[in-house]
Amino acid sequence: MTDWSPGTALLALDWLIRLAALWWIPSRSAPAAARSWLLLVGFVPLLGLPLYLLFGHPWLSRERVLRQARASQAIRAGQLPQKALRWRPPATGPAAETAPLVERLGAFMPVRGNAVELLDDYDGSLAALLADIDAARERVHLLYYLMFDDAVGAAVADALVRAAGRGVRCRLLLDAVGAKRGYRAFARRLRAAGVEVHPMLPGGLRWRRSGRMDLRNHRKIAVIDDHVGHIGSQNLADARFVPGHPNRELVARVRGPAVSHLEAVFASDWYLETGQQLEVSPQRPVHDEDVAVQLLPSGPAYPFANARDTVNALIHLAQHRLVLVTPYFVPDDATLSALRIAALSGVEVQLILSASNNQRLTAWAQHSYYEELLQAGVRIALYRPRFLHAKHLSVDDAVALVGSINLDIRSFALNAEAGLLCYDRGVVARMRAIEADYLADAEQVQLAAWRRRAPWRRSLEGLARLADSFM
Repeated sequence: MTDWSPGTALLALDWLIRLAALWWIPSRSAPAAARSWLLLVGFVPLLGLPLYLLFGHPWLSRERVLRQARASQAIRAGQLPQKALRWRPPATGPAAETAPLVERLGAFMPVRGNAVELLDDYDGSLAALLADIDAARERVHLLYYLMFDDAVGAAVADALVRAAGRGVRCRLLLDAVGAKRGYRAFARRLRAAGVEVHPMLPGGLRWRRSGRMDLRNHRKIAVIDDHVGHIGSQNLADARFVPGHPNRELVARVRGPAVSHLEAVFASDWYLETGQQLEVSPQRPVHDEDVAVQLLPSGPAYPFANARDTVNALIHLAQHRLVLVTPYFVPDDATLSALRIAALSGVEVQLILSASNNQRLTAWAQHSYYEELLQAGVRIALYRPRFLHAKHLSVDDAVALVGSINLDIRSFALNAEAGLLCYDRGVVARMRAIEADYLADAEQVQLAAWRRRAPWRRSLEGLARLADSFM
């Protein structure tokens, strides 16, 4: 009988884990993610294996996936009374291919008859939301990734208490991690006032009934009565909730038939969390501005990566000018290739990022992409006055997309996100003015100067890039 020493047994276990990882991981992960995880397991098997089991695959419970499928089916059926409001894209241009793609991915058809107001001022956007809540007569539905226990969180809580006191039906969905502080501070008081409050994707002992521990609901949506909806990047927190990084955001305030689509996303998430089905009326007043919009929901409960596929399609469909704004830029191979191809094809591609960043590892990984993009002709501008947390893009003069979607692997694969596509020259022109304002206070990165950065920075950026699948 072989007498194994502890050292020999540990060595055997290390190699057993490595061989099992080679067989298991590539069949359950995308190639880029598999490479990163195999590298980690190869170096530190006893640490890499438990980390992969916890975070290696963006799985959701079977029940959540089934509930999302039922919700998408209900969303398609619920739009039948709006058939006369369906917007038909022109035969040519980006919208001709984007609109049917988005409808197949996320279930929402493009609808006309909307008004879209782009709110670029942080305090002004918050004031508009509070005013809309104070004007509510029937219901207020809020779905937010982050709510802080600060003056802004308190102001929103106060507005909900006032609305509930008037007999308005108020419901609040908050991400269990991002909004932990606000949930702890305000949930008891809100419930006592009659507001229904639920955490999304709770962790702890319940996490196996929801999904992978770091999956998050990153959406920011408000729906007030049949009248108005808000969607964008702004959370329920003071602009300076991260010290040293005051935020700049962009929110779309929507009126018209698309408000029912925003409500359907809220109802879908409410159903995923509670099992309770809410009634969503498709009847909303048609607005004279007649803007055509389409809602894009995305997340791990869907069979495809809706946000990634839509963003990549828009990049490939751009013919003249493409502007992308994001605070976190850690693209997958498909997005990186799409940007490079667009620039090399003669499209003017402008990437606007924040010069400051509250995520150090993400910032290092982000820097690793600059050289190859600059070499292909992509322009990269770094906005300096604030932390540019806005997330939007514009394609030619035809399409604008605004919402919660970052250009990173987390938004594409792990987070529940939402974006609003606007097929309207007027909205695109207003977004172009906002982009121009960013560029006026931004510094364009120059390829020659970027190549002169210190070698230790290059090494650090490369190491951070290897961790892109863990972000």
